[in-house]
Amino acid sequence: MDNKGPEKKARLLAALDKGMVMIHLDARRPGVLVPASLRNESHLRLNLSYRFDPPDLTVGEWGVRCTLSFSGSRFTVAVPWSALFAVTSQVTKESWAYPEDMPVELLQQSMVTSKVPVPEAVAEQPAPRPRAILREVVAHEEEPEVAPVPVAVESEGPKDDPPPPKRGHLRLVK
Repeated sequence: MDNKGPEKKARLLAALDKGMVMIHLDARRPGVLVPASLRNESHLRLNLSYRFDPPDLTVGEWGVRCTLSFSGSRFTVAVPWSALFAVTSQVTKESWAYPEDMPVELLQQSMVTSKVPVPEAVAEQPAPRPRAILREVVAHEEEPEVAPVPVAVESEGPKDDPPPPKRGHLRLVK
């Protein structure tokens, strides 16, 4: 069992007694059971409440089990204490975080935005690789210009009309 499990359990039960609670978990951790579409979420938030009249809400030594609704379909979720990294009371607005169980990328992101020095244990882990690299693509104008075909048209206007612009005719106005 997670060494913070008893503390997490006590916090969650106390918050549930007051009303709705949001649990924050890493759905990629071993033992987590959530719908397939959510299994790769590093920060999944689930709402729990006795007011939902859950038939099987269990907060035990292992973690939390409960049947919840996802897009209208019922699913029994299981969250071990090691996967739960924060508890937020919707009633009192209190939050309890367990940084040692936070996903590395989430912990690094929060430390960068708050300008807190990154602990050595987190700094030693490699940063997640970027998913895509954007590059500028320069179009080359190698196509030969097509000369307009002269058409004989009689008109009263001037005969030396300027040629149409070769590039875009829009300009930026500030």
